[in-house]
Amino acid sequence: MKNGISLKKIVLICAGFALMFAVIIGGLHIMESAVFNSEPEQSEPESSKTVEKEDEKYFPRQDITTILFIGVDQEGEVEEKDHNMSSAYSDAVVLLIFDETNREINAIALNRDSMVEMPMLDENGKRKGNFFGQLAFAHSFGNGLEESCENTVWTVSDLLYGANIDYYFSMNMDAISIINDAVGGVTVNVEDDFSEIGLDIPKGEYTLRGKEAESFVRARMSLGDGLNSSRMRRQKEYAFGFAKAVEEKNKENSLFTLEVFEEIGDYVLTDCSLETISSLSEKFEEYEFKDILIPEGEYVEGERFYEFYIDEESLDKIIMEYLYAPK
Repeated sequence: MKNGISLKKIVLICAGFALMFAVIIGGLHIMESAVFNSEPEQSEPESSKTVEKEDEKYFPRQDITTILFIGVDQEGEVEEKDHNMSSAYSDAVVLLIFDETNREINAIALNRDSMVEMPMLDENGKRKGNFFGQLAFAHSFGNGLEESCENTVWTVSDLLYGANIDYYFSMNMDAISIINDAVGGVTVNVEDDFSEIGLDIPKGEYTLRGKEAESFVRARMSLGDGLNSSRMRRQKEYAFGFAKAVEEKNKENSLFTLEVFEEIGDYVLTDCSLETISSLSEKFEEYEFKDILIPEGEYVEGERFYEFYIDEESLDKIIMEYLYAPK
């Protein structure tokens, strides 16, 4: 259901994490970044399946709640789109894990360039085969609303051995500039020459305003060496600056965070119920945020775009430690 005033608590809970994760691991929109299977076949993920490791069986953990954050590469408010891959790509895909036993919150940040298999959807939103390409493309199938989010959930679940994903929280990345300005701008240390992409952002300490913030955390191609590592450096710089700005504003007004995130209601889509929101709100206040887990992998330069191949051992370690447990 589309987020509004009645869901302002879930915006408070998720959007604070969402913006941080979006700027830390958000990717660059790359056109035509997928490859079709020559003989697509319909397949379904084995949701919550048993996994065997060295003759020991592991089962999906029952003491966790998972929320998939999807940062969508789309300007403006959430709106319905036509089918046939006309919906926007996802620039950030992060699985939030609320761990009841350890009373902590962790996150698995997946590279949007990861080459994975995903469902193709027809004009009625029904699965009609498989598609192999960058993870970002999973959201491009469907109507841009629930269908696209659910297709991304399906794809991520399948990648994580069929692990259950309880809810999704989608936010158009255009909201970054709104939140940036709401905190009075974010001060960062600029090391790159942004004149290369037509922006007048001087080097040194500078307070980002409006669309400058979005460019700072998302630009890669035609900026400096064009490498993802350089973009990651800027994203982390921005994340720390943003956190500091929010902390200062909250000292002035205890309701500031809630008021700010109400402003992005039309940029958000989620399937969380009010009962779930209430439960997560309590955990959000009580649990410790522990870590952002990023599976290792390797970039390979394709004919028209870079492909990221996740290291299976790295991903397996994360999955088995945070999503599964021995019987």
